[in-house]
Amino acid sequence: MEIIEQTPLFDTKEGRGKLIYRSFAVSLSVCICFIWIYRFSHIIDSKGEDGKWAWLGMLGAELWFGFYWVLTQAVRWNLVFRQPFRNRLTQRYEKKLPGVDIFVCTADPDIEPPMMVINTVLSVMSYDYPTEKLNVYLSDDAGSQITFYALLEASNFAKHWIPFSKRFKVEPRSPAAYFKSIVSSGYSSDSDQVKELTTIKKLYHEMERHVEDATKFGEVPKEARLTHKGFSQWDSYSSRRDHGTILEILVHKKDPENSKDVDGFLLPTLVYLAREKRPQYFHNFKAGAMNSLLRVSSNISNGKIVLNVDCDMYSNHSQSVRDALCFFMDEEKGHKIAYVQFPQIFENVTKNDLYGSSLLSISEVEFPGADGCGGPLYIGSGCFHKRESLCGLKFSDEYRIDWNTSEDYQFKEASLKELEEESKALASCTYEENTLWGKEMGLRYGCPVEDVITGLAIQSQGWKSVYYNPPRKAFLGLAPTTLPQTLVQHKRWSEGDLQILLSKYSPAWYGFGRISLALQMGYSIYCLWAPSCFAALYYSIIPSLYLLKGIPLFPKMSSPWFIPFAYIIVGETTYSLLEFFFCGGTFQGWWNDQRIWLYKRTSSYLFASIDTILKLFGFSDSTFIITTKVTEEEASKRHEKEIMEFGTSSPMLTVLATLALLNLLCFLSVLKDAVLREGGFEICETMALQFLLCGFLVTINLPIYQGLFLRKDNGRLPGSVAIKSILLALCVFISFSFA
Repeated sequence: MEIIEQTPLFDTKEGRGKLIYRSFAVSLSVCICFIWIYRFSHIIDSKGEDGKWAWLGMLGAELWFGFYWVLTQAVRWNLVFRQPFRNRLTQRYEKKLPGVDIFVCTADPDIEPPMMVINTVLSVMSYDYPTEKLNVYLSDDAGSQITFYALLEASNFAKHWIPFSKRFKVEPRSPAAYFKSIVSSGYSSDSDQVKELTTIKKLYHEMERHVEDATKFGEVPKEARLTHKGFSQWDSYSSRRDHGTILEILVHKKDPENSKDVDGFLLPTLVYLAREKRPQYFHNFKAGAMNSLLRVSSNISNGKIVLNVDCDMYSNHSQSVRDALCFFMDEEKGHKIAYVQFPQIFENVTKNDLYGSSLLSISEVEFPGADGCGGPLYIGSGCFHKRESLCGLKFSDEYRIDWNTSEDYQFKEASLKELEEESKALASCTYEENTLWGKEMGLRYGCPVEDVITGLAIQSQGWKSVYYNPPRKAFLGLAPTTLPQTLVQHKRWSEGDLQILLSKYSPAWYGFGRISLALQMGYSIYCLWAPSCFAALYYSIIPSLYLLKGIPLFPKMSSPWFIPFAYIIVGETTYSLLEFFFCGGTFQGWWNDQRIWLYKRTSSYLFASIDTILKLFGFSDSTFIITTKVTEEEASKRHEKEIMEFGTSSPMLTVLATLALLNLLCFLSVLKDAVLREGGFEICETMALQFLLCGFLVTINLPIYQGLFLRKDNGRLPGSVAIKSILLALCVFISFSFA
């Protein structure tokens, strides 16, 4: 027994091919230095004053690209991969497993449909874990009666679903996802399961009909309103921005009539919370909701472990809690770990990931690399925390958590009614005044990506974090299914990350001396997403325009200086392609990823930078934009066929279309001159790289040309965008051609 207890609960392995990659990275850095030397040494050779300024701009862009590339090496230098051992956890701690509080957050029933929300809730209620130690909280920042009604319906359905899912060990345990999976994979041959499956599907569809009818008509059935006391809390409700705290404990062991499933076993605790909102108080978006949940849950269940998931990220693996506990409860290293981050994986991406939503390089390479530097970032969903570290406790070598202490709650004598009333005060607008909440406790305030600064603050207090990417993905969510949605999402992320860089939480100074230099660099990769737009825009415009004038901005093919450019183009392209294959992607998926890389940097990041600058000067306020989870049927069909969806008019689409048309005009003009003029093909010698770059930009923008000129469906680029972009591109092209 003693030998068993000395074995670790998780294993850590280093990534393979480290020496090969490091050799390649060193060779690439040498070539980057040669390019910088070439730019500095040939400034005086540039043609005229105009060419000199263009040359200096190229130097600036390449200095930025080189600097940013160096930053990315921090998370590729030492990849580590984790492996938990659940069987050892069971042998050692099955009777000492801690309480787990699960937070599910939703904010808008129109964008995040109630049926999607309760499927996520049901999936986490059904974890393979002692139900008396599971506590699920739904934070509804819209204060919607429809969402409350949906949760009430789900609490009744859970009495049938949880025993069914555990009896037959179904995966995944989101009812909607499970029913969808058995349609595609076939039914079980177990006659008992088939019989029960018919019953459970009937109950689910009945619940679904009730919820969707209420959603469609915008009101709760009168029978439900009359029979459940919780609806009376909406009597004083004014609007989603002006109402008191609404809190209802729907399932709890203190309610013997409503706390057990159909087999007589205890159900997980289930709580609905809509924190107080008043127009005169700033509510701090999701961070404020999470902090309210932390306080309310401490009064009701006080689990030592906290899991938070977005309402569209259902649990895909019933063993995920046990996986996370292997890291926390490891005798040698567990006391150092503050949180375990699982990747965000999306189930609705197409085979070739049309919008690059999987972020494969981040989830499969960069986060394991960050883990090797001291721990991954906290990305706001699919993350297990120690309650103590999340609530501001600083790490010390003497710190140990006592897993043996019972979590028989301190409010044993309080009735459910008393518990609800006491907890409501913890979610009031004024509770945090003159406290450390949002500053040193809970999620930190002051930035749209509160999760990232919270993770940085926790790591800066001495804690480590762990990244675990299991073979069966722990959580599955919904990615944007249109280009505008994708661009808006990345604008929000990059804008928030840039605000971190300019705030007191900047990894450059906040993390200095507190976390490793490599991890500081890893954070900076994302904080500098938005500023990278300027170098990308310059490279997307200037070389093509100067191609028109015949002014070379790169060395000739016969020049020795051509070699470092060629090596970087071939080497980096080959590496990124191999990395994408290593992550499980396809060639077409890699090409789509390159396209979205360009689109983000020339639109999302540009507008994020502009908005951040305006905010610094007081001309703009931060807003939190939720990505819609509702897609029209025709748009869904086009998405399945991997046809890019434009649809709505947007300034970002206008920028993309203008750049695409400008490069097309430049490319066709130069190609025409090369064919019609004598000696025109000398361009292949003197301006090969410029011509190649322009051709690449034209090729990668083919979906935009189709959306402008060839498509007739509703997903094409709107006429207003087409007219504006054509006029803008022609103006720039003509003015530069005759300047």
